[in-house]
Formats: sequence, C-alpha cells, structure tokens
Amino acid sequence: MRIGELARATGTTARALRHYEQAGLISSERASNGYRVYDEGVVVRVRNIRHLLSVGLTLDDVRVFLPCLDGDVAAAPPSDKGLRVARERLAVLDERIAAQTEVRDRLAAALGERTAGRIRPVA
Repeated sequence: MRIGELARATGTTARALRHYEQAGLISSERASNGYRVYDEGVVVRVRNIRHLLSVGLTLDDVRVFLPCLDGDVAAAPPSDKGLRVARERLAVLDERIAAQTEVRDRLAAALGERTAGRIRPVA
C-alpha cells in the first residue's frame, strides 16, 4: 500500500509516517516511480506506535517496544525494560507538571494582587 493509503488506514498523516520511518520504527520499499510502498502488516505496527505515543511515550521510548510492535501491544504483558521506560517517562511528566503548576500558581498570585482594583479581567 502507498503512504496515503497507510495514513488513512491508521488515522495518521503521511508526514508522521515518514517521521516514523526516519526514526527506524517502520520501513518501506520504493516502487519504480519512487513512491513508498508498505506491507499490509505495517498497519498494526503504526497503530501500536500511535497507541504508545498517545499514552505519553516518545519515539525514542517506543524503540524499546520494537520486538512487540507487530502484535497486540496493549494486551501483551509488559517487559521489564518496557516498564522501566514507562516509569521513567512518567517521572519526567510528573516533573513537568509540577514545574508548570508552580508557574501557574505564581501567575495566579500575581493576577490576584493586581485585580484588587487596578486591573480588571477581560470578559
């Protein structure tokens, strides 16, 4: 199947597919006209990549799951390495959330000080 067909079948974009290919997560052959041609089995792999990305992993994190991307990633028992990567990503996300919450609280406090008569909120 060509890249547009794969994009439609997986609910993604051709650009994302080229990015996954550049990252070494999927591969294609080249037709005589230069078009990328993908095996039908890549549909499952791309859906698994998208699933892993949707839960907060990065493309670098997804590489750890390469051996199982062609199966049912969501139902398969996690490997020790997969669990480690997921826990590390969760820690990074927790740190970012804490930092953003701190910034948000400072901004809210600054706005609270100024709305006491000097600056009115915009409706």
